[in-house]
Amino acid sequence: MQTLCQNSSDHIPRQKKQVQYEKQLQRKKRLRLLQHHPVMVELLYWRDVKTSGVVFGAGLSLLLSLTLCSIVSVSSYITLALLSVTICFRIYKGILQAIQKSDEGHPFKLYLNQDVGLSKETVHKYSDCALARFNTTVIELRRLFLVEDLVDSLKFAVLMWILTYVGALFNGLTLLILGLVGMFSFPIIYEKYKVQIDHYVGMANKQVKDIIATVQAKVPGLKRVKAD
Repeated sequence: MQTLCQNSSDHIPRQKKQVQYEKQLQRKKRLRLLQHHPVMVELLYWRDVKTSGVVFGAGLSLLLSLTLCSIVSVSSYITLALLSVTICFRIYKGILQAIQKSDEGHPFKLYLNQDVGLSKETVHKYSDCALARFNTTVIELRRLFLVEDLVDSLKFAVLMWILTYVGALFNGLTLLILGLVGMFSFPIIYEKYKVQIDHYVGMANKQVKDIIATVQAKVPGLKRVKAD
């Protein structure tokens, strides 16, 4: 009995240390995100309400348009709208210059002289990043499909099974719309209710880990069976 009490008392500090370690990892991930993608963070956290509102509204309008029309029609309408604006502005400035007898030149001269091409360094940087992520994904999929770790493969199978129900309820565009709304709403909600969300997420993670540990202990062959 004393041994059981001692084991349980030793188990509680280990759980606290694990929770603290996970919180530190989350903080490091957030700091890394702030350092590598400051523009995206500023956008999603609505630091500039006008810019975030324009991007969110444009993205949501585009996705809603795609639910009603084909991508060819939406692309054509957007292109025609942009051309209508630029052509009308070009004609207006030309008439204004003719009336005022000024020689201001092309109204879009500033933008025509800008370099909009991608440099080789930028292309290499993002292509290397994409290649690294692709290779990591392929290696992880190989590990899951060839059942290197039985528990992880079972988790992946359960996830795919859940996604079959998600796919029956929502199509791809609906998921993209929900994802866009979540991207622009969850960060600001998390920033406001960070303590409460971290508390409940930690409780949920603890419950899931306890259930997995119980299943692994009771079901033969599920305790981290790895390929030799």
